[in-house]
Amino acid sequence: MSKLYNDSRFRLIIFANIASSIGSGITMIAVPWLLVSSENGNEVFGYVTMGMTILSFLITPYIGSLIDKISRKRLLIYSKVFSLLLLFIFTLIGFLGIHYEVWHYIIIYMVGNLYYTIFYPTMFALNQEIFDKDQYKTLNGTMEVQGQLSSMIAGAVASILLMKWDLQFILLLDVFTYALAIYFYLKLPYTKTSVRKTKNVTTIKATEGLTFMLKRVSMFMFLSASLMPYIGVMITNYLFPVYLSDVLKTDGNIYGIQGMIYGLGAIFAGLFVPIIAKKLGDEKTIVYSVLTYTIAISFIIYTNIPGYLALMFFIAIGNSGSRVARNSFLMDNIPNEIIGRVDSLFRSIGLLLRIILLALFTGLVSSGQIFLCFLVLAGLLLLASASVVVSWKKGFLFHTNV
Repeated sequence: MSKLYNDSRFRLIIFANIASSIGSGITMIAVPWLLVSSENGNEVFGYVTMGMTILSFLITPYIGSLIDKISRKRLLIYSKVFSLLLLFIFTLIGFLGIHYEVWHYIIIYMVGNLYYTIFYPTMFALNQEIFDKDQYKTLNGTMEVQGQLSSMIAGAVASILLMKWDLQFILLLDVFTYALAIYFYLKLPYTKTSVRKTKNVTTIKATEGLTFMLKRVSMFMFLSASLMPYIGVMITNYLFPVYLSDVLKTDGNIYGIQGMIYGLGAIFAGLFVPIIAKKLGDEKTIVYSVLTYTIAISFIIYTNIPGYLALMFFIAIGNSGSRVARNSFLMDNIPNEIIGRVDSLFRSIGLLLRIILLALFTGLVSSGQIFLCFLVLAGLLLLASASVVVSWKKGFLFHTNV
């Protein structure tokens, strides 16, 4: 652990991620709020969210190919410079006294989403490439803690700034944090690995990730099924506010407390799951994490408010725990020269399921069937848990030469 924390590359990445995560996090809280507060904002935001999810689904395989083709450091810097320039343009619009309109909010939100679509898989591949195998578990746990702490800070700061600052000042803060992140990334020592240097990059195809995984069916099923806690979290980001408001009849402060408890659970997982995974192994840790999430989400609609908040802690542990162990498992078992395409394959699967479930649940919620939404989600997670356990039992297939 100390070896990782004393590594200057690790510190530069953490500093860069904290800076850009807080800045972009504030903007991605402020802009949706301003959008939904505008005329017909709820409907517009729904269409924009669905449209961006579909766009991410379409471009993710090609991003995976790009990650495996060019310098990951360069791709991170280019994406941040592009986002910075666009945000700076919209910052100037505000300082010139031009009134922000709905289409401005939409473009800013799209820029943020596209940045995330590139950033997360690129950072994942870069981390695997430059750090040693014995550092993966601690690395992924620390990245989870960093991400959750940054989100909590961004949420707290955004709640204050939205009452005191106009949008152009918030965007200027985001531009500054992006510039700071670019500075840290520029200082990051990085050389493409010899395997990637000698690879004939003209032959890289987006479908190679699927071809690779189809030769490892048990691993494919295991990794696909273990995505469900994350998909569940993305779906319940839509379901939980409706459930709290319409069913439990709570005030908005309960939703804020829920977010705090979830963040604490995720930080707990980031700190302790790497220790547990070193003793039990990544596969068994993933299984237990998926089961934890499944049990918690299955009982969530049968509890009162204190029980709901208590289960939120275990929902966070299940999701973050499975993600930390799953990322370590991927880093250990997937060659770095193809990690971008394999990772993008699973991200595409997750996005497709989110599109289908969002469309289904939006219709059910509009007809007052919120309980049915949770029952369907619990059923899918029970199926995913069974798939994870069955494929784990065939774990001898996981450690064949890849």
